Amino acid sequence: MIGFSEQALMGWLSPIFWPFLRVLAVFSVAPIFSSRALPVRIRVGLALLVAWGASGGILNQPVVPLNGPDAIDTTVHEVLVGMSIGFAVRLVFVAAELAGELIGLQMGLNFAGFFDPASSTQGSALASFFGQMTALLFITINGHLLVLMAVVRSYERIPLGRGVVDMLRQARLHEMGAQVFASAFWMALPLTVLLLLANLALGIMSRIAPQMNIFAIGFPITLATGLGGLALILPLMDRSLLALLEGALSRMWFVR
Repeated sequence: MIGFSEQALMGWLSPIFWPFLRVLAVFSVAPIFSSRALPVRIRVGLALLVAWGASGGILNQPVVPLNGPDAIDTTVHEVLVGMSIGFAVRLVFVAAELAGELIGLQMGLNFAGFFDPASSTQGSALASFFGQMTALLFITINGHLLVLMAVVRSYERIPLGRGVVDMLRQARLHEMGAQVFASAFWMALPLTVLLLLANLALGIMSRIAPQMNIFAIGFPITLATGLGGLALILPLMDRSLLALLEGALSRMWFVR
């Protein structure tokens, strides 16, 4: 008769269960993985599959019993590390969506607001478009694989049950808020300048020909100028997105 001891059972479960919590915390916060279009069962199963595959590459991992005195602290630790990684990736998408808000404000498209069921928020059309394009580029440049690699490599910097306080202090995630605004501004700057020049030209036309109804022709011209500028800058978004993603993960030491 084959018997199982509690120590042997913990030795089998611990290398998989604790990485599973960290990966699942990432999937609950990071874009694409946390989408409502992805069912919870598939998300949990994918996290279990990733944890099972990564458990063999995590060396010198201590065995923490699931019913031991350190189980609660380890659970909080793993969830906090995973949510920090997912939050850093989420800020990349926020920068792109904020750039879409700024451009839409200049183009006059912020009037086209609607409820986004994927995020349960009210957003503008151009911000949603930038978010969808960012998600497409994220998959195209293998950003999802970069996130999974960051989760696995996080055990080199933040072992099981310790190191999260030093990580949060040195990563300085609160400073990434300023980086989000700066990145969104630089992404929106070319179109903002282009639309500013278009509005300046319309202002000069209204002074030269006062009888012209500038309100009737201003919106179509601004909209056409903005759409033309979008066609020019969209092929260059992949560089900005990749730089933001690498910057966010390198700030947390997981990608160099």
